[in-house]
Amino acid sequence: MIRKLRTKLVAAAMLSLLAVLTVILGVILLTNYRGIVSDADRILDLLADNQGKFPEIKADFDWEELGPRHRSVELGYETRYFSVLLDRQGTVLATDTGKIAAVDEETAASYAQAVWAQDSPRGFWQDYRYLEAREGENTRVIFLDYGAHLFTFHSTLMTSLWVAASGLLAVLLLLLLLSRRIIKPVIEGHEKQKRFITDAGHEIKTPIAIIQADTEVLALETGEENEWIVDIQTQIKRLSTLTNDLIYLSRMEEEQGRQQFLPLPFSELVAEAAQAFQAVAKRQNKTLSVDVQPMLTLVGEEKSLVQLVSILLDNALKYSPEGGQIALRLSRQGKHLRLSVENTAETLSKELLENMFDRFYRGDASRNSGQGGYGIGLSIAKAVVQAHRGKLSAAAKGTDRLVITALFPSA
Repeated sequence: MIRKLRTKLVAAAMLSLLAVLTVILGVILLTNYRGIVSDADRILDLLADNQGKFPEIKADFDWEELGPRHRSVELGYETRYFSVLLDRQGTVLATDTGKIAAVDEETAASYAQAVWAQDSPRGFWQDYRYLEAREGENTRVIFLDYGAHLFTFHSTLMTSLWVAASGLLAVLLLLLLLSRRIIKPVIEGHEKQKRFITDAGHEIKTPIAIIQADTEVLALETGEENEWIVDIQTQIKRLSTLTNDLIYLSRMEEEQGRQQFLPLPFSELVAEAAQAFQAVAKRQNKTLSVDVQPMLTLVGEEKSLVQLVSILLDNALKYSPEGGQIALRLSRQGKHLRLSVENTAETLSKELLENMFDRFYRGDASRNSGQGGYGIGLSIAKAVVQAHRGKLSAAAKGTDRLVITALFPSA
């Protein structure tokens, strides 16, 4: 449980940081890219208004039209561009490559015809931002060299990604180091709780044994069946069973990961444990069917696995209605062994399925002390499954059937 809590803490922190970084970097990079495109389009609009050339810029020129990145009278000299004039059929009428050295007239014409065929008035062609502008019945395609700006943007993008990834890795390492300290109080509290249950259970055992012995002596002295003495003896047995279960559950949690497991004939173990419940089912007018795939082996602890099967079958018998049906199945499912107990049930709710493995949980009115249960059996079953590196789950099959499934890694 503590390991899962630590994993969830680290995962939540990392996902939160990743989401924040993604939003921040996304906004910054998107704003930067849109600024680059917007500035390029303003320059292209200026060229389009003057047949593919820069006009003579006067001292009182309104620079706001070109955006804040181009407040310079040297704009016409530092900008590299070319244009091609096409007729309505896309035939090249004229080319102007005087303001660029990397493109000759033939290349410019091929670029313009390719862009004209796309029928997109604005866009990028390689490292050039282009604009199709109408000049009477003809079309002038103007290309603006924006490779340097795009290279800067791509460099910024890659640098941002590397910095973000490095930051995430650094935060992950810090979280792995500091998360132990963060959850240390939780670990200490959990350990104290487990020790308290174990110690208190052992302390309670002594007065229970004394009360039981005194009650037996009292019954012998009276020499008759006294209903009060019988009731006391019954409650002593219930309290003794509950105490033993709590101690066992606490010990299972304390020793998790430290048990000495051995290869076991799981199929035989399950079949033998189920056989003991056939008479109980018959006595209660219920049907118990057992389907066990032979020769399945599981690395585990025999006593706790037998108790697991007993708990699941006992739970199914207790909480199935009169004439109910219980089915136990064991089979191989890929790399896992699947143990399931299915039983008819009178009431199935979402709350019951989500909380039925919690200690002392009782999901409906039928789950009371009259049934002989304490609400702790399935908690023990879950602890046994987890100790064997498995997973225990509950699901509804239709509206009147409950299926509890344990998945174990196969040997």
